[in-house]
This record gives sequence, C-alpha cells and structure tokens, in this order.
Amino acid sequence: MWLRRVLSIILIYVYLIPPRAQLQHVDQPYVVHTTSPKLCVHTRLTDEVEDWKVQYTLQLVREMGATHIVEFFPWAYAQPTPSTYDWRNFDRLFEQSHEQGLKVFARMGLVPAWAQTGIANPTLNTLPVSAYPNFAQFVAEFAERYQTQLAGVIIWNEPNISFEWGYNAVDAVAYVDLLRITYETVKRQSPHIPILLAGLAPTLEPLNSSYGLNDLIYLEQIYEAGGNSYFDGVAVHTYGFTHPPDAPADRMQLNFRRVELLHGIMERFGDGEKPVIITETGWNDDPAWVFSVKPSQRIQYTLQALHMAERWEWLDQMCLWVFRTPAPLNSYQDGFALVSPSFVGDGLYSSLQQHTQGQQTGDTPWLDPPTHGDE
Repeated sequence: MWLRRVLSIILIYVYLIPPRAQLQHVDQPYVVHTTSPKLCVHTRLTDEVEDWKVQYTLQLVREMGATHIVEFFPWAYAQPTPSTYDWRNFDRLFEQSHEQGLKVFARMGLVPAWAQTGIANPTLNTLPVSAYPNFAQFVAEFAERYQTQLAGVIIWNEPNISFEWGYNAVDAVAYVDLLRITYETVKRQSPHIPILLAGLAPTLEPLNSSYGLNDLIYLEQIYEAGGNSYFDGVAVHTYGFTHPPDAPADRMQLNFRRVELLHGIMERFGDGEKPVIITETGWNDDPAWVFSVKPSQRIQYTLQALHMAERWEWLDQMCLWVFRTPAPLNSYQDGFALVSPSFVGDGLYSSLQQHTQGQQTGDTPWLDPPTHGDE
C-alpha cells in the first residue's frame, strides 16, 4: 500500500508539475526592431531568483521595442566583504541583456554592513563619508567589468529625500563630494563610461524640511557646489500623477514636463548640451491610489509622452517605471507595472508594442479615456 502511494506521488510530480524552464542561448545577439529608439524601461531583475525569468523578462522588453533598460545593482549584493566580490548575480543579467540586444543604465547604491562600521542604527542607504572611496572603487570595478554593455552609470538614487540619504538631512554639497570621488575613480579605469547624476525625487519640499528638498532647488545647489564637472549626463525622475503629459511645466506642480524645468536649470548653468535620460516616469492605474488615472488614460498619456520625448533633441531616453517585479508588491506600486510577475502584459504593453512596430501611428488607445462627466 505504501509503495503504491509513493508511486502515485511521483506520477503526480512528473505529469502535473511543469518542469523548470531551460535557458535558450543564441549564437548572435538579437537586434531590437523599433520605430521608437528612445523607449526604455526600468526593470527589477537583481532580485529575480530564477534565470529563465530574467531571460524571459528581457525577451519581452525587446519584443516590446525598448532598446535600453535601467536596473538597480546593489553594492551590498556584490561585495559582501571589503576584499571579496561576487559578480554572479550581475553577470547573468548582463549576459541576458547582451543576448537580447539591450544596453543598460546601471543605478548604484545600497550599502553593505561592513562599510557602516561605527554608525548607530544605519539603514541600507546610510553611506558614511569614510566609505565614499570604497563605494567609488566598487563602481569603478563594476564599470570596468561591464563596460561594453553600459549606457551609463547612475550615482545613487534620489539623494534629495531623507530616506534615500540614510535618513540624514539632505546635503547637495555632500552628494557632490560623493559624485566627485566616484567620477574620478571610475574615469581612471574606464574613461569612456558615462557617469550620470542621480535621478532626483520630484518633490516640492521646502528648504529645511526634514523629509527632503525640492528637486529644482537641489539641482541648483549641485551646480553651485561645482558638481557639473563630475557628471556626463543627468538622470531624471518625472511622473505624470493625474496630469496629462502636455500639462504646462510649473515650479509649483509635479507633472511630466517638470523635466523641462530641470533641463532649463542645466542650460542656465551652461550645461545644456549634456544628455538627459528620464530613468523613471509613467502613470499609475491602481484605483486605490489617489494619484492614479484610468487604464485608458494611462495608455494615452504614455503614448503622448513618448511622442513628446521623441521631439526633445536634448533627451536621450524615456524609461518607464516599472516593467515587471519578481513578485506582487501588494500596494499601489503594482499599478505602474507593464507586465505582471506571472508574465501577463497589460494594455499599455500591447499599445507600446504596436507603436514601436509601426502598427499604431497615433496616441489614442482603443478605448477613449473617460471625461469628468463619466466618472
């Protein structure tokens, strides 16, 4: 009897549980076919466990017609001790990106515990000044290792808000110091690698706020501290929230065209020729979030924004947040995703694919967005 039960369990396992997918390698990298080479997406793959899911995610990115990805590469994942590097997680991502014909903007951050010795109650974003050279050397080793596939290296993330600055008071001068040390260290080893200024959080926080600082003021402070000598381009975070993409830029309003105000500051400081890369943007259609829009509006607004981006000569890429997460976040953040954790694409994915493959020439989705009278 027991043997029959064991055999039954084995048969169930063999016939009912699908086998693990195998990686399919190619002899030559794919070529991304697209009519919109500025389209880019922010992926979240360094936390993906299974290799085939990394490969399939990047395949879907290519098939959508995006040419670049932005990915977060946590320092703590690759340098567990001061003298030890473990590149395996990052290697697989770059290997698969290369096979799919994608270039990578690498966002650097997340501090290992060994670099925080002596710091009371540090967070994952707490980077003491004494560890700036350690971070810089890590970025230099990273850039040298992956130099053929890098479109740029982004130094930190949203340093104008306290959370991303280790719950310390935000400090543009301190960020410029980190930027300078990292820039000089990377350029000694890989002088051709573009160093990008961190994308700043779009916020209206005033001076002396404990939460952060207005991104426009923070960028001005970077220039006033001489930071323009230590970056080759500017990463930008600009979200639409509930506004259409053509809503006018306004210093007291957070919307998609805030990127124009940031570029205007660059021009005012004589830096207007440097490229701008929108590394986070998009609209959210989670009905539980107060700043969400209808699904049809999200499609229309994104397509309109892409058309605008294609006309801006100073803009290199427009990267949507977020392509897919390894697991549901169970929050409003899921409303930004183009593809679900189980690889189901939404209407925005399909519309963008149609656009990049020349099947959709306008920016009107299949369903008109509701008017206020319909809501």
